[in-house]
Amino acid sequence: MIEIVEFTRDYVDKVIDYEKRLRQEEPDTYFWEPDDEYREKIIASFSDERFVNAVSFLAIEKDAVIGRIDASIVSSRNDGECYAAYLDWICVLKSKRHLKVAQMMLTKLREELKNRGTSMLIALMARNDEAQRFYRSVENAEIHDEGIWMNI
Repeated sequence: MIEIVEFTRDYVDKVIDYEKRLRQEEPDTYFWEPDDEYREKIIASFSDERFVNAVSFLAIEKDAVIGRIDASIVSSRNDGECYAAYLDWICVLKSKRHLKVAQMMLTKLREELKNRGTSMLIALMARNDEAQRFYRSVENAEIHDEGIWMNI
């Protein structure tokens, strides 16, 4: 059975294990290693006020992380609202894909964002075919506009 849970500090070591499995299953896709520095940054994020608008969930199967979804509620003085969120990351272990895990995580995220007063989730689509199929299958969503990445 797969359970979707909030990503809390208690799950950091399991997330590190998940990150390592991602790299084992797709060595040509992920090019950095989840080392001690990464672990410490993740731990620190749970007490850092800059992450107050972060919303993250994990897919757990047999006490192991098999998927992760991360978003951030966008606050803007443009309209004095926090009505939108940005989907930063969604990934499921390759060996666990096509089991509706990503859909389960996305459903949980959308429920939580709605509870927090947001009404729109914005995502950039990865170019790979698997990601394209996933995003095109998302219910109550439409694809429009193009994204641009600007270095600062």
